[in-house]
Amino acid sequence: MMNQETCPQPAPDQPPLKGHIEYIEIEGFRSLAQRQCIELPALTLLVGANGAGKSNFLRFFEMLSWMLKTQKLQEFVLHQGGGTDLFFAGGTTPQQIRAELGVRSATGRHAYLFALAPVLADNSVSLQEEAYCCNLDADTPLWHALRGNGREADLVMANREGENRTCIRSLLQGLRESRLYQFHDTSPTAALRRGWDETDNARLRSDGANLAPLLWNLLNNDFPCYKEIVERIRRVLPVFDDFVLEPQFGKLSLRWKSRFSDKTFVPHLTSDGSLRLFCLVSLLSLPPELLPELLLLDEPELGLHPYAIELVGALMTMASNHTQIIAATQSSTLANQVSWENLVMVDQSEGASQLRHLQEQEVARWLENFRLGELWEMNLLGGNP
Repeated sequence: MMNQETCPQPAPDQPPLKGHIEYIEIEGFRSLAQRQCIELPALTLLVGANGAGKSNFLRFFEMLSWMLKTQKLQEFVLHQGGGTDLFFAGGTTPQQIRAELGVRSATGRHAYLFALAPVLADNSVSLQEEAYCCNLDADTPLWHALRGNGREADLVMANREGENRTCIRSLLQGLRESRLYQFHDTSPTAALRRGWDETDNARLRSDGANLAPLLWNLLNNDFPCYKEIVERIRRVLPVFDDFVLEPQFGKLSLRWKSRFSDKTFVPHLTSDGSLRLFCLVSLLSLPPELLPELLLLDEPELGLHPYAIELVGALMTMASNHTQIIAATQSSTLANQVSWENLVMVDQSEGASQLRHLQEQEVARWLENFRLGELWEMNLLGGNP
């Protein structure tokens, strides 16, 4: 999608988000078989049926973070079942994964292109990369053919040693600082129900395990933020009064008290929906410096009351003012909380996912009488079984 002759410039009346991913072209990753180009606003909501491929889209960004943040691409591959399991399985042999990501930052517009191919001999993958730099002070783009060892991302080393490091740094900042949050595990043995190291309180873990230490940190160092979290939880959980955050032997448990009794509720007496609500409200209320550049959410509506889903949708919109969010959902209630420009419909045909933006002309006349979620439920938008 990048123009190879001239550098596109950010609009002067729209200051860029720090490290904002403007678009992605992708093909060959799991169910994302054919080449697809998706523009990514500050908030993107993937809507579709079970097995349509929404989670695969999120997992791609998780893989990207492993590649660029920790240089552990091969380790990610092994965790996901081996090299061949990352590729679309519709053919007789695994195909390549190809991707291009465009990043808009304060320095200009840049792109990162890469291709992955399976190495069947050792169940790994090989990697080829290119970077495209369009700085604000340049009239023409500069291509970097990155030449690493083919196993881990050379973009990271180019930031340390190569030329045009401003561009490379902007690319890395926009691409590698992502985190996928999924608060589905609220079983009796879930980490969220156990005590956690009080010093692990800088950022929320992807499963919410360190929520109590994080809240304790906010209570002591950012009380306005902590108070706002408590007040937002009260809006959908009237029985909730406050958290009880008291370190014991270096650990903190997610305990809370009721407004109507002196009883303190411990994690194993807290409902699944309440635990997920605590995690989501806390995450989406955090100050920008405690959030990743790209925040990924997988089915945040799971186990929540419809009014709680409405609150989560409103908080997602607010948080997208200072961090980019991509979420996968099957909730019409959550779809009702966003504009049609934020929806990406996900369908599947013969095992291959199809991602599609809505067009204004297909929804404008319906929105006079219906909300987006209702249109989806009536199978007028796609993304249905």
